[in-house]
Amino acid sequence: MPKPPINWVVALTFGTAALFIAEAAPAQDNDRALLSTFCAAANIKGSACTRARSYPNAAGRACDVTLTQERYAGRFLAANSPLLVVNYESECESHVTDFGGVALFAKNGQAYRFVRFVPGAQGHDCIVLPRDERQDVLVCAVGHMGQGNLDSAVARMEFTSKPGKGIAISPDFLLRAEDTVSAYGSNVVTCNEGPKYFDLSNLAAGPRRNSVAIDVEYADDETIRTACGEGFPKPKELFYDLAAGEALVPPGYEKKGRFTIDLLTRKIAPAD
Repeated sequence: MPKPPINWVVALTFGTAALFIAEAAPAQDNDRALLSTFCAAANIKGSACTRARSYPNAAGRACDVTLTQERYAGRFLAANSPLLVVNYESECESHVTDFGGVALFAKNGQAYRFVRFVPGAQGHDCIVLPRDERQDVLVCAVGHMGQGNLDSAVARMEFTSKPGKGIAISPDFLLRAEDTVSAYGSNVVTCNEGPKYFDLSNLAAGPRRNSVAIDVEYADDETIRTACGEGFPKPKELFYDLAAGEALVPPGYEKKGRFTIDLLTRKIAPAD
């Protein structure tokens, strides 16, 4: 089970929606070019800006922005309008936004134009896929840890543009999971429901067009029947009182498999 929360590199090829990880030195040079679109030169330190202009809800504060190496490029909004999505961290953000967000840029020729900050919209381990011949789609692992509960998901990041409001990013959840081992000492299932997904990892392009693949830890119908019948051994440390109709699936008793998600039908099935 991954311990940190999962929420939501730059040599770019927009035409094929390919993603490359930049070398460290060129990345720093590129970071300065990106930071300069919203930060005075005197306030740029490496990949960080100590006082970002146009930071939302700053209320007079000097908000810092540090660009991470998670960045994704594609035609997410419209054909021939490439965007660059860069995850950032900021001390002006709280745990509810996982201490950061997305800095969004548009490409004008060989230069970038800063569009806006979108706090809390960061995804991780994202992949860029062609939606069709004219537009791309960004699919990410997203989630949040709170009081030991890890809620994670595979989400298609939807980009919309409204007059006067600019570009917005919102997750369209394709698969959700909940891991409560750190909070309770065990995962919990409901006996009259199933299956239940606990953990998601290793997001990648799927075997077919418009699909993604993901490793999943889960309880299928058989696992839930066992948990609700004879039951699994209780963990040594348990911090949860079961309600009626609930049962435990402790670590090591979940099943593991790789699944494919069809982005068009939203169907989830074991990978071929």
